[in-house]
Amino acid sequence: MLRSWKLKEVVLMSVFSVVFAVVYLLFVHVGNIWSGFIGPIAYEWIFGIWFIVSIICMYIIRKPGAAVYSETITAAIEVMIGNAVGPRLILSGLIQGLGAEAAFAATGYKRFNWWVLVLSGVGAAVFSFAYGFFVSGYSALAPSYLALMFGLRVMSGAVIAGFGGKWVSDGLLATGALRGYAISLDKRKPSVD
Repeated sequence: MLRSWKLKEVVLMSVFSVVFAVVYLLFVHVGNIWSGFIGPIAYEWIFGIWFIVSIICMYIIRKPGAAVYSETITAAIEVMIGNAVGPRLILSGLIQGLGAEAAFAATGYKRFNWWVLVLSGVGAAVFSFAYGFFVSGYSALAPSYLALMFGLRVMSGAVIAGFGGKWVSDGLLATGALRGYAISLDKRKPSVD
């Protein structure tokens, strides 16, 4: 799958993976502090931050695998720089990346408008929640609490990862830093969104 990728696309994805591994690790600490005040549900409000690199990379590069690769590599780097979850986090990153990728795959990798980006954030949230349900023992929680957790995670995925990923990418595009990437080529075409 990576054979069709240009070197600059691999480099860009790698740079984003390193940057967001640091961001992801910082947000673990933000979640830890906030959960001290409101409990473990604190993470659900900010969960979308942990999906954003997959959406940014896919929106910019626009090639199959961009969401999965970037999220998995980011998780691996996060483990290497000190996330206490350890190697299991890499599997979590892979699953989140698959959830994000699913929205783009459903469009045949042809649509990259705001609603597909939002659906990608929702997909990452749904996949990660399903994984967490089995791995983290969510089944022991009250159904109403579980529904609240799920709703907050989906909202966070849509807003922080979907809209946030679009906002970050469009901001970078406006600087001219993404000239020559698929996102800049697509912006030259008339929009139907």
